[in-house]
Amino acid sequence: MNFFKEINGKCVCLICNEDVAVMKEYNVRRHYETKHQSYASYTGAERAQKFKQMAASRQAQQHYEVAQLTAQHGKPFSDGDFIKQCLIKVTEVMCPEKVQDFNNVCLSRNTVVRRIEDLSANLKLQLREKACAFDFYSIACDESTDAQIFFRGVDDNFCCTEELLDMMSLKGTTTGGNIFDAVSEAVEKMGLKWDKLCGVKTDGAPAMTGERKGMASMVCVKVKEIRGKAVRMHCIIHQEALCAKTVQLGDVMNTVVKTVNIIRAKGLYHREFQAFLSDVDAEYGDVLYHSDVCLLSRGSLLQRFYSLKSEIDKFLKEKGQPLHELSDPLWLADLAFLVDLQGKEQLVSHLYAHMKAFCVKLCLFETQLRSFNAAHFPALSEFKSAFPKAEKEKYASVITSLVTEFNQRFQDFSVIEKQIKLFLTPFLVDAEEVEESLQLELIEMQCDDSLKSQHQLLSLPDFYQSLDHAKFPLMRRHAKRMMSLFGSTYICEQTFSLLNQNKSRLRSTMTDSHLCEVLSQPPSFLLTSQPSFNPKDSITAPTESNVLHIIGELEIHTVIMCQYVTSCVWPGPLLIFLYLALTKKTLDTPDLERGL
Repeated sequence: MNFFKEINGKCVCLICNEDVAVMKEYNVRRHYETKHQSYASYTGAERAQKFKQMAASRQAQQHYEVAQLTAQHGKPFSDGDFIKQCLIKVTEVMCPEKVQDFNNVCLSRNTVVRRIEDLSANLKLQLREKACAFDFYSIACDESTDAQIFFRGVDDNFCCTEELLDMMSLKGTTTGGNIFDAVSEAVEKMGLKWDKLCGVKTDGAPAMTGERKGMASMVCVKVKEIRGKAVRMHCIIHQEALCAKTVQLGDVMNTVVKTVNIIRAKGLYHREFQAFLSDVDAEYGDVLYHSDVCLLSRGSLLQRFYSLKSEIDKFLKEKGQPLHELSDPLWLADLAFLVDLQGKEQLVSHLYAHMKAFCVKLCLFETQLRSFNAAHFPALSEFKSAFPKAEKEKYASVITSLVTEFNQRFQDFSVIEKQIKLFLTPFLVDAEEVEESLQLELIEMQCDDSLKSQHQLLSLPDFYQSLDHAKFPLMRRHAKRMMSLFGSTYICEQTFSLLNQNKSRLRSTMTDSHLCEVLSQPPSFLLTSQPSFNPKDSITAPTESNVLHIIGELEIHTVIMCQYVTSCVWPGPLLIFLYLALTKKTLDTPDLERGL
């Protein structure tokens, strides 16, 4: 059998990394013959060589753990040497007999780079294998000099895969043609088929949505040339943000941003403000920055500012810089109105339903505010009594402008409105209103009472997966097409901050390929080929209190803190986490088990 090894008193299968319950020949043989009979073809020297490869791969797992953490936390590749020094210092105190094991671990810059390259290559290999099984997929992309291209695919089992397709740095112009070339190269590299592309989600920039030279238009034309059909859509989040700009309450937003900048621009002011909030036991510990580029920060900023308005007022008065607007009930009412207007689901159908519901709510708000009924505006109702009659029409007119703006936008979703309705509520749709190819299957479905009950009990993906392949092939195909569509470019917005963290002037030697490899590392992942990881080997990060307990108990906090001050990049809890990652299968330390 030979594919088993004793590690920490347990018999571990090197093929699947599972532990055999009892270290007896019968149990080992049963595990091998039940799960890995295909390895019986290896004999003699070939079998011995395979065993050596698996054992070496498991030993190299520690290197990959550190490389993965380095990439996920956006740390320089050269920090591997620093991590090794810290771990050796800890080991000298906790378990001196294991120091040599850590000395043998290579964490040089080149080694970390190679490990990250291996991890990225393995992930791309898995994605290519999954891509071959996609029935439909869509892409999402933002206009940027670093084009981040994401794809979302659905297979026959209705399993959704949403990952970074590629990141390409555009060195010259960022026209629609340039971005289209980058998208085409990424699609071809991943082995995706153009006829299965059914949607393109963009941020609405002219280079993306131009009628003839926009990236989305060029993609749709290419798909149409090979008899496919793709829809182009503007991100819902971007469109909602553009609608919000029509609200004529700019003086409120400007005052809020200016006040936040006053507090946070000066280091001393900021520290004193944080200390003040701590002393008065405020709901939050700080105010938030806002940028027009960060579309998702507006609501958070207003909500935080409104919650801390009394604390901000007291602090600024103590500093001799009072904000008079905080004593003006009309201005406070405008602020409360904006807070109440601030309001994410992954499926495009859910986002579209949310948008339609919001439009209906706006019509209700408009009617109620004309009689100054603030039942759905809790923050505004606090200042209702302070209003003169002339001001009461202002908020209704704001809602009216929002309704008009929403009606003008979201036209691209009207193209697929019937398809979305069919996907969400197939039992409420008139069969005559759907495509002729789907009518007979839809009638069969609507007349089946058992399917009606399943639709009420199961989630949409589970319901469509349960449909009979032979009886409802086209309805299943339609559902997979709808599920593969992106609802927004939210995932691009999230990755943009990670991109800025890694692509800085302090890391000028990072190449475009390495940047893409760092961005492709998910929070947690499973490698399916060599080197292999076991899901059971997942490690829970220790809490800060437990970390401090260990450091205090073993009296090594001076060593850790000296190393930390020198680098100013790796906090203590993360170093302990790295220690665990390296020692999970090689050390058996009572002190470590007791502390964590």
